Amino acid sequence: MNTPASRTVATAATSPAATATNGLANTQPATDYAVEMRNVVKQFGDMTAVDHINMAIRHREFFSMLGPSGCGKTTCLRMIAGFEQPTSGEIVISGRDVGNMPPFQRNVNTVFQSYALFPHMTVEQNIAFGLEMKSVGRDEIKRRVGDVLDLVRLPQLAKRYPKQMSGGQQQRVALARALVNRPQVLLLDEPLGALDAKLRKEMQIELKTLQKEVGITFVFVTHDQEEALTMSDRIAVFSKGKVLQIGTPLEIYERPNCRFVSDFIGETNFLDGKLSEVNGEYGTVIVEGNKPFVGRMNTKAQIGAEVTISVRPEKVQLLDKQPENPVNTYEAKILSVGYVGSDTRVIASLGNLSLDVWEQNSISTLDPNYFFRPGEKAYFTFRPDNALILTD
Repeated sequence: MNTPASRTVATAATSPAATATNGLANTQPATDYAVEMRNVVKQFGDMTAVDHINMAIRHREFFSMLGPSGCGKTTCLRMIAGFEQPTSGEIVISGRDVGNMPPFQRNVNTVFQSYALFPHMTVEQNIAFGLEMKSVGRDEIKRRVGDVLDLVRLPQLAKRYPKQMSGGQQQRVALARALVNRPQVLLLDEPLGALDAKLRKEMQIELKTLQKEVGITFVFVTHDQEEALTMSDRIAVFSKGKVLQIGTPLEIYERPNCRFVSDFIGETNFLDGKLSEVNGEYGTVIVEGNKPFVGRMNTKAQIGAEVTISVRPEKVQLLDKQPENPVNTYEAKILSVGYVGSDTRVIASLGNLSLDVWEQNSISTLDPNYFFRPGEKAYFTFRPDNALILTD
């Protein structure tokens, strides 16, 4: 039978280099943070869209605001940009309170999902437009437009119009138009949402590479968990106008601080029960059928409290024979098997409970007997270190 290959733990992403080589970034930041939101509230009538949010975004950081539609992330971005004013609280950019400052006075630029390119202008005219509005000299405009076209690898398309370009090329033009103004902070409101899946993945890598090259702060709004994990130095997870957790992709995925974050980031299994014992960093939870499961405590819940064990599908193993260590090990029935190339996805039942198990396909084979099949019996197991005990 197929068993998952051993896994290695990646180190957390570090902040980009402190100094950019192309002159776009400010090399002498006035404070430790590019953007701060201090106890910010935003109300629209009786509805509270942003509920007492505190965030501090570092200079030269790729920071993502992640959450479902209507959670408040885009409203936060619009307040940083100056398109919306906070009902209360402070918004600070590089140490300066900008809460009541109009957008054109803030050293930030925004890239939208729609790109908003002028269809009657060429690429270079689109990029130069903002500089012309600021009465920058003609020679300076030419030089700066050339620099950013090189940066986004589009110098050969300078004379084209938007309709003559692909979606990915238009996206790079929108980035160039924002970067040519040399902002302290670049705000990106789901800029990859209009691209097809393959191009979207390519642009994720390009955008992260570009951010490292220009060395400025990127604040990125997305509802795509994989996108945030791939690109970000840190992620803020939003729900119902609140920030539930801020951390590196590694921290958010491996140590979610509540059930919502665990459920929203990736896939997970939840086993609900009562906390029966706490032993140092670990706890025991009694779930349906009086079965004990052991996991790492990630809550301050007291014994007897209703809690949840969260365990990722790729961290559960299926075995032919019962292992020597009985902890978190039970006999189960295979309900379904789905081959998806990189792994095989199995649903196994334990009474009324079911678990998703993702087994890495580490061996290339056409032998159908290599895989578990529906109706078979197997033992599932997972290490206590790979399970988190959470509350809502």
